[in-house]
Amino acid sequence: METSTTVPESAAALHAGIDALTDEVIDGLRSQLPSYAAESVDRIRPRVMASLRNGLSLVQRWAEERRTARGSGRDDGPAYGIPSAHLDEVTALARSLPVEDIISAYRIGTDIVWRRFGEEMTARGGTAEDLLPIAETLRAWVDANTLRIVRSCRVALQGDDPAVDRRHAAMVRALLLGEARWDKSPAGLGTWGAGFTGDGPADGYRTERQADDAETVDGSYVHSALRLPFRARLPDVSPPGDPGGAPAAAGHTGPGDRAFRRTVDLLRPWLALDEAGRPLVTTVDGDVAGLLVGRPAGLCRSLMLGLGAPAPASGLATEFTRATQALRAAAGFGLVGAFTREELGLRATVVALPAVGEQLVRLRLSPLAERGEDGAQLEEAAAAYLRQGLRLEAAARTLYVHPNTLRNRLRRFEEITGTNLRDPADLAEVWWALTHRRFHGPAS
Repeated sequence: METSTTVPESAAALHAGIDALTDEVIDGLRSQLPSYAAESVDRIRPRVMASLRNGLSLVQRWAEERRTARGSGRDDGPAYGIPSAHLDEVTALARSLPVEDIISAYRIGTDIVWRRFGEEMTARGGTAEDLLPIAETLRAWVDANTLRIVRSCRVALQGDDPAVDRRHAAMVRALLLGEARWDKSPAGLGTWGAGFTGDGPADGYRTERQADDAETVDGSYVHSALRLPFRARLPDVSPPGDPGGAPAAAGHTGPGDRAFRRTVDLLRPWLALDEAGRPLVTTVDGDVAGLLVGRPAGLCRSLMLGLGAPAPASGLATEFTRATQALRAAAGFGLVGAFTREELGLRATVVALPAVGEQLVRLRLSPLAERGEDGAQLEEAAAAYLRQGLRLEAAARTLYVHPNTLRNRLRRFEEITGTNLRDPADLAEVWWALTHRRFHGPAS
């Protein structure tokens, strides 16, 4: 299979300007990562340049293989990973920089290089057909090398001691749920797990139910560090729910569960770590939950992810609640990707304000309950009309009725509930009431 010469030409142009490209990447790293800003440019520059040369060499060799039909450039071609010497340098760098920042640096650098590569391709008349295959290859290369960095720096989900792992997961859960208690003394401030063998509740980090004789857990959590609480599940963990029912529950059981491991693998480059290198991740009511160092990219087809805003330790519980509401709304509406509560707008507000929903159910739907099956049929008619964007004929087709039949049902719905479906305010209230029923079930 042949490929356009614009790909190797664009890569060659970036190779020729490697010094300027290296400066641009370093500027990006230092502006976004405080740990890199604290390092000298002279120390960072050789490693950044080596990474850029390696990645651009991959692109050139991949393009040559496709142009000469020696390989597909994917599964049957040679693998171009991080050279062993460079991987050793990355591991050495992890002794002075947080591992999660090194992983984030690879993502930041990739975004900058991809933007510059796209500019070079556009200048040479490159097409989408040229860009898409190399984008897939480059993404796979970055993911593979990220995993190698994680492994080389001894970042793993499970440690050697299952009991320590369980206590670590319990502490992350307590932090997210607002059940953590912290030492207020100068010696204990910021300690994660230190002082677990003390006699009082102020000895280090403790959950509300932590026994006094629990063992000390290695590692620490810095109070002032800003982290993004998240709650996540795979789209295919639960079967689709009934359109008129509540969203289906998730099915993650814990670290031994395949869905849990896959979710963590997808998020691993962005997972925050404690000082012992353990990811700050756990499970909450069957969902994977924890803390991230930044917003994940490229997950739109792989994960349902609710995000809170970056917060210090004192604000994590509040933001985790918002992340939970975002996940529930995304799952209930079948939306795959990463979302904050604000990004889901009114959908998330329905989840967050059940009392308002109950009031609107009583106002707009309760009169139908007195009419039994006939009332349920009228409610179904209104729900179908809204789902189909107020298109009468489309809604009638989903109900297998004639449009005139549906028109008559909607008229009766308006008469019985005192609603005007042509009034935007009434329409919004009906939608809210129906959606509340879907998430929260019938009114108590």
